[in-house]
Amino acid sequence: MVNIPTALFTKYSILLSKKSVPVSVHNNYKKWLRYYLDFCHNYCYGYAEMESLKHFMVKLHEKHQSPAMQEEAAQAVSLYYEMLQAAPHLPVNPSGAGSAPLPVRGEGNVKPEDCSDSLTSPAPFLSKEGATKSGTLSGKEWVKVYSDLFAEIKVRHYSPKTLRSYSTWVRKFQAFTKSKKPSDLNPSDVKDFIRFLAVQCRVSASSQNQAFNALLFLYRQVLKTDFGDQSDNVRARRTRYIPVVLSRAEVDSVIGNLNYPYDLVVRLLYGCGLRLFECMKLRLHNFNLDAGILTVHDGKGKKDRTVPLPRSIIPQIKTHITYVTELHQKDLDAGYAGAFVDGLLEKKYKNIGKDLIWQWFFPAKTLTLVPDEGKYRRYHLHETHVNKAIRRAVRKAKILKRVSSHTFRHSFATHLLQANYDIRTIQEMLGHSDVRTTMIYTHTIKSQTVKEVKSPLDF
Repeated sequence: MVNIPTALFTKYSILLSKKSVPVSVHNNYKKWLRYYLDFCHNYCYGYAEMESLKHFMVKLHEKHQSPAMQEEAAQAVSLYYEMLQAAPHLPVNPSGAGSAPLPVRGEGNVKPEDCSDSLTSPAPFLSKEGATKSGTLSGKEWVKVYSDLFAEIKVRHYSPKTLRSYSTWVRKFQAFTKSKKPSDLNPSDVKDFIRFLAVQCRVSASSQNQAFNALLFLYRQVLKTDFGDQSDNVRARRTRYIPVVLSRAEVDSVIGNLNYPYDLVVRLLYGCGLRLFECMKLRLHNFNLDAGILTVHDGKGKKDRTVPLPRSIIPQIKTHITYVTELHQKDLDAGYAGAFVDGLLEKKYKNIGKDLIWQWFFPAKTLTLVPDEGKYRRYHLHETHVNKAIRRAVRKAKILKRVSSHTFRHSFATHLLQANYDIRTIQEMLGHSDVRTTMIYTHTIKSQTVKEVKSPLDF
């Protein structure tokens, strides 16, 4: 997150008071301003141009912010531009935590600073209007690189998380090479960058390998250039991580401290071994209550699978479906456009978002405005809400373990293994491509044998 310059921050606070903005929302307005400047910092938009606000509002829509939040954000940023017009010489050069300040308009020479301990903040890169200077290029050529990166990832149907991860590492690589012309990049730049991450930034092995894979994709698929022989480039080896597993009593304790509908979310995570995003993307047609089967569509790696539904929660599932059905009917009566539908299904099947079977099993509490359509639609429950509810429940249960939503999936697999289920069966229920991934759960239970331990000499 960027740091607002003191002069800018003070001037903005005074403006809020002059405009009679309620004191209770001052912090919200300052938060939206910081988010906006951070957005301009990360996505190469001019932080002193009104045009950037349009792109920011599109981003808020993509993040499924409520209409009220979008309106508040627009008001906060509009006041910021009103302040700039009144004081054109006010410093508006925010700096990111652990990164170099954003370049001044018209300046193209960006020097990367040493990485911070946490590389969550994207590295700085040139603004779109940066001019060529001292061998560095304007951001226009790099903007094309990011556009091509987006296209290549979309063509391969990689997940949005892959796109976000790869683009972040490419931005850091651009900053490290001082925005070197993309056509002049060579394999030695990759070696230097990976060494820089390992030695100076001291990143983890997984982050180092992720950066390497991102640059491999950049060179081969986007730049269409030789990646070179990287055999002498040392690849960090990940250490084996033993998953955190809860006992059945601990699982019940967490569920007991959760309110509806989060208790049902965790029951499905644990009872069916789901990933959190798989659970959030469930729709009503995924449930076959007569057969007691749950079908998971587009799981990790775009794979489908079926898992048995816990019989003990089928009555709660039926009650929840009744709630979703009533909520959907209220949306239709109010003239809303239904649920968001993935891909181009809605172009093929008109009004598919209004069909009951396509409604989210865990619908969001608020509606989302689609600017292009001018309609309100309902998205699914956000993952962050579930994670916060789980953390609160774990604290109340006083469990001294590192518990996340994924811990219930680990517990699902481990408890099946303790019940002497075949490892191949567990692999299929988890949706693992390789049984070696499932084998990690053999380290979470005690070694057991039916026979008494004897020396081979006594056989």
